[in-house]
Amino acid sequence: MTVQKPLPSDDLDLVIEHTREIWRNLSGTRFFVTGGTGFIGTWLLESIIHANKHLQTDIRAVVLSRNPNNYAQRLPHIASAPGITLCSGDVLSFNFKDGSFDGVIHAATDVGNTQKTADYLAVFDVNVSGTRRVLDFAIEHGATRFLLTSSGAVYGVQPPELQQLMENWQGAPNPSQLGSAYGEGKRAAEWLSSAYARQYNLEAKIARIFALIGPGMPLHGPFAAGNFIRDALQGKNITVNGDGSPRRSYLYAADMAIWLWHILWHGKNTEAYNLGATADLSIKELAEAVQHQVDPNLSVEVMQSSAPNALPPRYIPDTSKAQHTLGVREYTPFSTALQKTIDWNRG
Repeated sequence: MTVQKPLPSDDLDLVIEHTREIWRNLSGTRFFVTGGTGFIGTWLLESIIHANKHLQTDIRAVVLSRNPNNYAQRLPHIASAPGITLCSGDVLSFNFKDGSFDGVIHAATDVGNTQKTADYLAVFDVNVSGTRRVLDFAIEHGATRFLLTSSGAVYGVQPPELQQLMENWQGAPNPSQLGSAYGEGKRAAEWLSSAYARQYNLEAKIARIFALIGPGMPLHGPFAAGNFIRDALQGKNITVNGDGSPRRSYLYAADMAIWLWHILWHGKNTEAYNLGATADLSIKELAEAVQHQVDPNLSVEVMQSSAPNALPPRYIPDTSKAQHTLGVREYTPFSTALQKTIDWNRG
């Protein structure tokens, strides 16, 4: 089993720098966290550990894990950190009775696991039944704040002529397609979170997360950036399986953590906030950027040709709501984000 090294301390310093007031308010609180082994959950937990160490915030977190022993072996610096407790269980059926919680962070998702995402019924069930189980747990244990990490997938396919997706756009996944399981599940999870917030004493905050990049991101899975970095670091030429035209934007993981803490603390109850970057590039341009920063002697091979005069597919958020109402911004330029991700994965 590969041991994941700690996230860069300067990135965690950046998180603390832009969330200092939030940590003062969270001092002495106790959180229940799902998805603590994932990319997003790891960043949130390491920022808690960093705040505890440098700001003496004494925040405690109970982290749900299907296999705590494996967790402790893969992420020993988190599992052994003061204030962190591992709880054995699955998001659909866990049982934990120990005390009350101030907040719950629900970041559990299998989107990075290609084997699990192929089981569409299981994907939908984890998002819907799993979210309801976690919401029931939040109410049972007195939590007053709930953060749901949702996804831009709730919008369905972005029309290529639409430059950016706003939170009030009324698009949706196609319910007749099995591949819509993740987006439909996240839509239902958002509805459940809002329904519980209105029925119980719970503030539910929703982050619709778009494409990310940063240390800890999966290098083996459905994410092009991770696959390109993996191949380039292994000295392999980079292969773009499609025509390279789809356009994406990539928010750096440290910036993501800053945004999530602001959404949790300052976000309005039951409201969703897009989380992502706005400067976009094509998949081909992403591959070329990785090639340039890892080894310019490598080549980029695009396997398909673009259709003549076709507008490229897009997956780009409008983040003006979060930036204007929460006071967050993009702190890390893409070129820096990519280089930091590459350097961390070099070892």
